[in-house]
Amino acid sequence: MPLGDLARELRKEHQSVAAVPSVIDNDNLSKVMDEVESRRLSGSSLLFSFDGDAKTFRVSAPDVTCSLSFNAQATSLLADPYISRDLPQTELPKLEGPATLDGDSLEVSVFNGTTWRVDEITVGVTIVKRSAPTARLVGSAQLVPASSETTITQEKRPDITTLYKMRAAAAPFATTMFRTGLNAPLAPDEEWHWAIVQAKGIPPRPASVAQGSQ
Repeated sequence: MPLGDLARELRKEHQSVAAVPSVIDNDNLSKVMDEVESRRLSGSSLLFSFDGDAKTFRVSAPDVTCSLSFNAQATSLLADPYISRDLPQTELPKLEGPATLDGDSLEVSVFNGTTWRVDEITVGVTIVKRSAPTARLVGSAQLVPASSETTITQEKRPDITTLYKMRAAAAPFATTMFRTGLNAPLAPDEEWHWAIVQAKGIPPRPASVAQGSQ
């Protein structure tokens, strides 16, 4: 190639590269933006497309083709199954076992009959207040024999219920001890009841995920 032709060819390449000015101001801003946008569109070699059923996404390039398929039932991608959440009310009766008082502590031995891993239970402890019987005379005040009948009534005092959150790692179909301190110690002659009113844990892994990890 003659030297003059080579110089002209190099000059053309330099001018095409330097088409975007090095100094951008208000006068040439719109032109620069149009130039950059045209280069971006013309220089892109990737092609994104959906198949006719709109369930397969494709990415195409000169040397690469990538196909991604999905369906609306992929709930495992939308929610993390390993985050602790409330057990359904239908599963609570499967958490059972005895509860005892040890000083100022409450101990609950829970058999986890569910497929969940239980991390926390909420136990309601109710202290029963005994009724105090009182005697009342009917009619005007008068002196009556001791054998006379009197009307006996009972005053019902309100019971006290306290909720305690207790944490432990209870595996499915295993017995685990949950412990917590009481707000106030109970007297030996006080009557009390308890119940599990809420529980949190990690649900079982979906069958498809468990099979895929094996």
